[in-house]
Amino acid sequence: GYSTRVPAPSRLFPAMYKLRSRVFSVSLLLSSNSVAHGYSLGGSLPHRFSRGVALRGGASPRAAAAGAQEAATAVPLTSASLAASDAAASDWTGDMMVVPVWEAKEGESIALGAEAAALDAALSGAVADLIADSEFKGKAGSSAVVSLPRGGNVRKVAVVGMGLSTDFKISGARKFGATLATLATEQKPKQAAALLPTGPALAADTQQAAFEAAMLGLSPDTRYKSDADSDENKPPPLQALALLGADAGALARARSFSAGVLLTRGLVASPANYATPTSLAACAKEIADRFEGMTLTVLERAECEARGMGAYLGVSQGAVEPPKFIHLCLSAPGGGKPAKKIAYVGKGLTFDSGGYNIKAGAGSMIEKMKFDMGGAGAVLGAARTLAEVRPAGVEVHFIVASCENMVSAEAMRPGDILTASNKKTIEVLNTDAEGRLTLADALVYAEALGEVDTIIDVATLTGACIVALGPDYAGMWSSDEALSKALLDAAASHGELLWQMPLAPEYREQINSKIADLANLGAPGGGGSITAALFLNEFVKESAWAHLDIAGPVWNDKAGGATGYGVRTLAAYAEAVAA
Repeated sequence: GYSTRVPAPSRLFPAMYKLRSRVFSVSLLLSSNSVAHGYSLGGSLPHRFSRGVALRGGASPRAAAAGAQEAATAVPLTSASLAASDAAASDWTGDMMVVPVWEAKEGESIALGAEAAALDAALSGAVADLIADSEFKGKAGSSAVVSLPRGGNVRKVAVVGMGLSTDFKISGARKFGATLATLATEQKPKQAAALLPTGPALAADTQQAAFEAAMLGLSPDTRYKSDADSDENKPPPLQALALLGADAGALARARSFSAGVLLTRGLVASPANYATPTSLAACAKEIADRFEGMTLTVLERAECEARGMGAYLGVSQGAVEPPKFIHLCLSAPGGGKPAKKIAYVGKGLTFDSGGYNIKAGAGSMIEKMKFDMGGAGAVLGAARTLAEVRPAGVEVHFIVASCENMVSAEAMRPGDILTASNKKTIEVLNTDAEGRLTLADALVYAEALGEVDTIIDVATLTGACIVALGPDYAGMWSSDEALSKALLDAAASHGELLWQMPLAPEYREQINSKIADLANLGAPGGGGSITAALFLNEFVKESAWAHLDIAGPVWNDKAGGATGYGVRTLAAYAEAVAA
């Protein structure tokens, strides 16, 4: 068992529940849609149904009424065509041409590359005049636009600053791509083209970063707007963006990575009455149905009980939404035994009230706790990307123990003792330290797959990590130094900020319990993100393991909310393992 329970109400008041059972049997006949996938969750079915519990395979009445299955999906990728082109800029015809320029060093003037200079000559010096007249310096992300006389090949020309070439990195490439999207939104061209920088030219990886940023910037999230076609909400009218001199392979990869990021953004940004555990399972099914080599298993509550997942189910037991334990598997191309086997485990709390240790008061962020499934979102987004790029020789598992943490008469209480699937007992000192409980059973499940080389869990786990690293960095803890380096390299290659943190043995005693094997909370006084990582480490025996706490970078209000953090790092790591 995973907690000590009082007898079910049906056993305390049999006469009352006998009558309710009769009423319930009539309600099944009158409302066949609500029980199309009939599923007994254990205990008294009339009692649980009266609280609106979802049945097998479906959403609860609350989620169904909200239209959850249609809305908790990816943010749609822009319908504009972004294509690599070998056309000369001076020959191109359309609404707007974008020219990137490097910032000049102190005392020097901006120099145009050969292709930009040829375009400038064809436009009778319009590019040079724009730079001079606007006193354009080429600062990263800056831009200037001018309309040209009618009758020419191009209606507008824009310059975009790239910053100093000596300081340029992935973040600068993303800024370039984001500026392209901003210009398309503000200037409203239907046909646009952009030169790529020269002297120095952009490598394939930096081109990919720029193209991703452009695609993401051209893909606004209007899923919950009642008038998505209004001037305020509709996407820019851009139909085609020709990328002159672009690497076609980098553009194709950018499209795959952008699709994964948009899926993650869509899931994380969706409110909890849309993005339920059932919705996440439906999302996983869409991925499995669409891509070759991807298979899906979803364990329902009864199956999780049979596996002894008491830590996970202890968190879920207070919610009307049924838990869904999601397991996607991407086989290695070509079949046969893979060279490497990876498991990604994502925290999937679609809403976290805090339970009886409820999130309350200023700074609790309870209104944003829809993003507590950011780890699951990153894992599913990575699944979407990797299903398309298919790294050779690698089998990748994507695991999400999804549920809600709610307050009810059936919710776990402070002081309860739960038993995880590896038989370890856990004293619940705080019901708001719930993510590690769900991850515990997911980690045990991942390692039980057998011969798993690497397990990486991703979670919005602790506010303490934000205190330590701020809102932009994720923290990383690992039992394996080679894995740590590989993850840091993967994150850096895509511009995601990741910082290695200590898996400090000095703090291990803080998670001891006097009456159980473990406590789900460390001692007061700081280091909460470290003790959380140490807790998770108890549920992995042999596989190389890393824990990513993405509580900070999962969300950015200034940048529009959900960021899609983690997709690129996870996808890049799998590709690096394959290389």
